Amino acid sequence: MTQLFDTILITGAAGRLGTELRRGLAPLARKLRLADVAEIGDLQPNEEAAIFDLADEAAVHKAVEGVDTIVHFGGAPMERPWDEVLNANIRGSYHIYEAARKHGVKRVVYASSVHAIGYHKLEDHIDASARQRPDSLYGLSKCFVEDLGQLYWDKFGIESVMLRIFSSFPEPADRRMLWSWLSFDDCIRLVTAALTAPCVGCTISFGMSDNRLKTVDNRLAGHLGYHPQDNTESYRAGVEGKTPVPDPRAPAVQCLGGWFVELGHPDDDAAG
Repeated sequence: MTQLFDTILITGAAGRLGTELRRGLAPLARKLRLADVAEIGDLQPNEEAAIFDLADEAAVHKAVEGVDTIVHFGGAPMERPWDEVLNANIRGSYHIYEAARKHGVKRVVYASSVHAIGYHKLEDHIDASARQRPDSLYGLSKCFVEDLGQLYWDKFGIESVMLRIFSSFPEPADRRMLWSWLSFDDCIRLVTAALTAPCVGCTISFGMSDNRLKTVDNRLAGHLGYHPQDNTESYRAGVEGKTPVPDPRAPAVQCLGGWFVELGHPDDDAAG
C-alpha cells in the first residue's frame, strides 16, 4: 500500500479499536502519532506517543501540530456520568476540530456510534438522512460531534467522515451482534476508505460487516468505497446455541441501540 500521508494522528490509540488501527493504518503513513490518556506500550519505529487528556486544549493543539489527518477514536467509550462525557467527548472533540482548523488539517475521521440513533427501530431500516435519536448521554455526545463536523465542513471546509460503529469486537458475543458486528479487519477497511476517498464533505457511514440481516441502508456513504469482507455466519451456530432467545417485544431487541435504550441516567447510579 502506498504511503499517502506523512503523519496520521490517532486518538484513543490505547483502546480496543485504536490498537487495531495502529496495525492497519501503518502502511498509509510515514509516522503514526498515537494519543491517549493511558500509557501506550510497544511503540514501533514508525510510532510516537502523546499522553494527555482531550479536555486539555493546549495538549490537543500540540498533538495536532504537523499532522496531515486525524483519526479521532478517543473519549469515554461507554455511557458515563455527565461530567466525564462533557469533558472527554464534547469538549475534547471541540478541541480536536479547533486544532484541525488552526493547524490546517483538512480531514477528520470520527468514531461516532449507533448510539447516536439508538432509539430507531430495526424495522425502520433507516439511512443516514434519518434524524438523530440518541439513547444515552454517550449517544448525545456522538450527535454533538456529528453536528460539529457538519459545522466545520460548511464554515471552514474541514471534511469529516462520521463512522457510526455498531459492535466491533474480536467476534460476536450475543445474538444482537450477529447483525451489528464489525470485524476488526472491516473496521480497518472502513477507516482506510474514509481516509482515502477523494472527496467526502461531511459523510455519515454505518460501520458493520457484511452480515446477513441488513438493518440500515448505507448507500448514502457509497462514495467512500467501503466494501466489508467479513460476516458473522461462521459464528451463528455457536452464538445461538449458547444464548437464549430474547423477548422480541423488549425495547433492547427492537431498537438499534440495544440495551443502552434501557439504561437510566448515569448520574443516578453515581449518586448511589
